[in-house]
Amino acid sequence: MAKDKVIIIGGGLGGLLCGCILSREGYSVTVLEKNRQVGGCLQVFARKGHVFNTGLNYTEGLADGQILNKYFKYVGVFDKLNLARLDMDGFERITYKNEEYKFAQGQELFIENLVEKFPKERQTLIKYVKDIEQISKKFPLYNLHVDSYQIANWEVYEQSIAQYFDSLTNNSDLKNVLCGTNMLYAGLPNKTPFYIHAIINNSFVNSAWRLVDGSHHLAISLANIIKENGGKVLRNKEVTKFRFTNKKISAVETKDGELFETDFVISNIHPVNTLKMIEGNQVYGAYRNRIMSLNNTIGMFSLYIVLKENSFEYQNYNNYYHKDISVWGAENYSEKQWPQGFMFYTLASSKSLKYAESVIVLSYMSYQDVAKWENTWIEQRGEDYVEFKQNKAEQLLDLVEQKFPEFRNKIDSYYTSTPLTYRDYTGTPEGSSYGILKESDQLLKTIISPKTKIENMFLTGQNLNMHGILGVTIAAVMTCGEVIGSDYLVEKIKASID
Repeated sequence: MAKDKVIIIGGGLGGLLCGCILSREGYSVTVLEKNRQVGGCLQVFARKGHVFNTGLNYTEGLADGQILNKYFKYVGVFDKLNLARLDMDGFERITYKNEEYKFAQGQELFIENLVEKFPKERQTLIKYVKDIEQISKKFPLYNLHVDSYQIANWEVYEQSIAQYFDSLTNNSDLKNVLCGTNMLYAGLPNKTPFYIHAIINNSFVNSAWRLVDGSHHLAISLANIIKENGGKVLRNKEVTKFRFTNKKISAVETKDGELFETDFVISNIHPVNTLKMIEGNQVYGAYRNRIMSLNNTIGMFSLYIVLKENSFEYQNYNNYYHKDISVWGAENYSEKQWPQGFMFYTLASSKSLKYAESVIVLSYMSYQDVAKWENTWIEQRGEDYVEFKQNKAEQLLDLVEQKFPEFRNKIDSYYTSTPLTYRDYTGTPEGSSYGILKESDQLLKTIISPKTKIENMFLTGQNLNMHGILGVTIAAVMTCGEVIGSDYLVEKIKASID
């Protein structure tokens, strides 16, 4: 009996995970990736022999028994990763009002570290830690509960970040510190649902890790698993059109004119870009209009720095720096006052963890700041764009030196990217950092189901209900559950790790 064919569009994390799961279950899987490199946000590039991540900076929940550990062991990738756990007593360092605060791993240490700074807020911190844990447990498939594929108790998830923290405490400094890592989700306090903050922070408090020598090793390992299971991962294959037979997709067509027949299609690219490939009335106008109207999260300006040899010690933690009295840089974004803050981290290298070889610095950047070059392509945007990036890099380094004096003296060379770069490499509209913006006051509109209005087509990736490595992994399981049965898949995962 012939195996069902599955075409997966986009070789980012979500597409590769779906490929691993379905090829393991006997499906004939073909992943089609438009770029030369698979991985999406896991892609890397090298300068002067140093590898730089483009999206995945660090990850969470990989200690024994934790949720991402379980999922990665099921697909067979966990043992292939070279991981470095971040500092237990301060994996995040948040600088706010010129004072540094540490986020520790483990609930008790997390609380105790912050109680040192906020001695009157112990009960507040205990409640906060309990709340983010409870919301995480209720999230679909976070704990592999067979009955939890969809969000339940919508009122819990419709609470905004601002609403939650206003009910938690009147201490504005504590609110800002607890939200000091909001660059992990490009938060808008009055719009972003609190569940996104809760799941991310809870998972990192459980455990925080870096991938040594670059995030691409995860992508390569997943692609190899697909091939070992009999599947294919094809690069330089940009899908441009769907062919339909009796209202079902029967084949996909690539830019070079090649046709791939299929029984199912899973799209790991942005839903807007997916719909642009569907001609005519194959999907209802209301569904198309809804997806097309959704807002996306803000983009980033990235500074990739090669350091002089043995000039800057490796930091086994991440720095978040805020120069204003508010940490909400995305909400308060202003080109004239740019930059208002940054994330700064040294990359983990197997060569040495004594001295850092390279650094990445990130700061919010609106697409509007680079919109004048939107009809250009990488390396072809002109001298005014190069000058724009250099000016921004120097502005950002001015702010970095407020945290790390004389840092420029340690730089060998640096490279930059903008939301346009991200748009062109990942296909994300406007170079959005985390895809579709989830909005607490219209959650049903902004959460995307893996099922579409086309019977044999499904969506996956960061745009469904949660971004990040954990969110995308859960989305992949949800998507594959729609194809092979959610009860069956969850039981298979649980059985494989018991």
